[in-house]
Amino acid sequence: MDLFPLLLTIKVSFTATVFTVITGLALAYLMAKKDFFGKDVLDALVMQPLVIPPTVLGYYLLTVFGRSSHLGGFLEDFAGVQIVFTWKGAVVASIISSLPLFVKPARAALEGVGADLENAARLLGKTEFEIIRTVTLPLAWRGIAAGAVMSFARATGEFGATLMVAGNIPGLTQTLPIAIYDAVQSGDYRAANTLVGVITVFSFLVLFLAGRFTKGRF
Repeated sequence: MDLFPLLLTIKVSFTATVFTVITGLALAYLMAKKDFFGKDVLDALVMQPLVIPPTVLGYYLLTVFGRSSHLGGFLEDFAGVQIVFTWKGAVVASIISSLPLFVKPARAALEGVGADLENAARLLGKTEFEIIRTVTLPLAWRGIAAGAVMSFARATGEFGATLMVAGNIPGLTQTLPIAIYDAVQSGDYRAANTLVGVITVFSFLVLFLAGRFTKGRF
């Protein structure tokens, strides 16, 4: 069995999860601790990938990062970075697709940290950054960890948007879900069954671990 799709999927998933956690943690904190105009609109935008078809999400990403777009052209011409039809496109698709699955539990965990504890830290002269680092994040870490695990699992199983943005290029952009699709299309059911088994077991283990995190059993 060709291991490239599995190795690429792991690479894409880990990379996407790092960026998802960084971006998602800032969004989760903003929505959990701050009140501002347009908060509901931002919430709806962040959660949008959960409800729109993956192909629609992929089309949006093609529009934004395609060679003919302003951003895509700028990245390619001045930064030398090509997003579409590269593994980076799979990373971008995975980030956008998995962001809601991180933000939702992380936001809930941050909202569960009592304001009285944070105010007590302020009275002791702690800066906002120190409060976040020593009070808020340590108390909310289980929800944040569960969100990271869920976003990793979602990145691993991302298909529709990845196919639109990164394409199906064997040895270059073919992730595990796309390899399953390709095997079925070519009638190679032995390879398809093997790949399906791998991703099914992996997904179960990820969800099992996420559940134990949220229930405080680790």
